[in-house]
Amino acid sequence: MSTRGVRRFVKDLLRRRRPRPFAAGPGDEAELRTAVLLRAARPGGAAPGEEFVAGLHRRLAQELGEPAPARGGNRRRFIQVSSAAAVAAAAGAGTEYLVTSAAEPAAAPPPPEETLQPENGEWRAVVAAHDLPEGGVLPFDFGAVAGFVHRTGGQVRGVSATCTHLGCRLNLDAPARRLNCPCHRTSFAVDGVVLTHQLPVTPPPLPHLVVREAGGVVEVLVPPAGA
Repeated sequence: MSTRGVRRFVKDLLRRRRPRPFAAGPGDEAELRTAVLLRAARPGGAAPGEEFVAGLHRRLAQELGEPAPARGGNRRRFIQVSSAAAVAAAAGAGTEYLVTSAAEPAAAPPPPEETLQPENGEWRAVVAAHDLPEGGVLPFDFGAVAGFVHRTGGQVRGVSATCTHLGCRLNLDAPARRLNCPCHRTSFAVDGVVLTHQLPVTPPPLPHLVVREAGGVVEVLVPPAGA
């Protein structure tokens, strides 16, 4: 056992200094772990010192290729994120562990939006253009295709009325401009974007429909009759 190295390690911990590395033997691990845990159990023991955090921040910035943040909110947030890793860092944890602890998980990319465009489709009238004012939303059902048309920013658009989770038919909450699924607590905006859900994975947005305004009528491109 490296008795001298262990004593020096513990002394550095008690004085809130970064412990100096030494060649620890197989029997030193238990003593070192106990020293770290005892130091962390003291009031304020888990919080890193300002000097240590500043040095740690500089090293992480170099590893990540990012400029050191200015004083203030970013530094304070970094201190909070680093507190949990500070004791492990004092015990000699590597930069790779600290980068993993401090980095935020990458957000999953949203599912791509799709447009349902049938081959050899035909245009079917949904509503007179003057009956779909700005902000208006109306449902339609042609059998093969059911959906909602809405006017936003002067443009007429449409989305499918079938939930992308279990295929349930969505209900329109017109005052809230929201499409609610009756099968589970999931709701979509009238443009198809997912608003709320309690599913393990966010369902895809609603597919868009091909819509046009021609001759004073709002029309949707649907599969031909009998398709």
